[in-house]
Amino acid sequence: MMRRSLLLALLIVLGAAAPAIAQFPIFDAHIHYSRLDWEVYTPERALSILAAAGVRRAIVSSTPDDGTLKLYEKAPKGVVPFLRPYRTRDDMGSWPSDPGVQAYVEERLKRGIYRGIGEFHLGVADVGAPTVVRIAELAAERDLFLQAHVDDVTIEKLLTLYPKVRFLWAHAGMSASAPTVGRLLERFPKLWVELALRTDVAHGGTLDPEWRVVFVKYPDRFMVGTDTWVTARWEIVRDYHRAVQAWLAQLPRDVGDRLEKWRAIVPGNG
Repeated sequence: MMRRSLLLALLIVLGAAAPAIAQFPIFDAHIHYSRLDWEVYTPERALSILAAAGVRRAIVSSTPDDGTLKLYEKAPKGVVPFLRPYRTRDDMGSWPSDPGVQAYVEERLKRGIYRGIGEFHLGVADVGAPTVVRIAELAAERDLFLQAHVDDVTIEKLLTLYPKVRFLWAHAGMSASAPTVGRLLERFPKLWVELALRTDVAHGGTLDPEWRVVFVKYPDRFMVGTDTWVTARWEIVRDYHRAVQAWLAQLPRDVGDRLEKWRAIVPGNG
């Protein structure tokens, strides 16, 4: 009965067919639906891909932000909108000190729908740059997450410089070890971690023992993600989450369930 109710909820939320087998209803913390994506996949098709992969909710951001709005308008219960501070890909390297990006973010936030700002890329030298400072102020004022694609040195500096801000660490820093991630989680209560592209979590399908330790210790501070950073990755979403389901099943059931029903973004609706 519980399995049937979860699958029914997935159909209601995303309005598309659910997968035949889904042990956990997935919250995908790293989906992009940018211009090149919406030129290939209609919003309906993109949402059906997520539903078929067992994704019940997803954090969505895009370049430009219009793609996020396209999906949110079709599935407001299934899409958790984040505002990416890139008007075009050219902003990726220059945004930290660009007043035009600051104005763009402030204007878009007036919609009142966003739960975070990001994903953005940042080097340690730019942590105190003017637009970064302003975006951190906005995040603190509005209780928004900042989703940062940065290394472990940079995330530590961000958390130290902006102690009132909640951070979602994209890719767990891409290369940070499980013990390093655990150390940062212990030190900084406003840090959450998503695992997009971290195949080392379960290399060959077997859950890594060091990652298992931190998942069991901090089950409410982790989330999986796909990262559809190029359009071709939309075609692997289902296979990716099939692999995720396999290593989640190697955790105690309550731990896997807490990883995938992440309540920090949408409390009470997980």
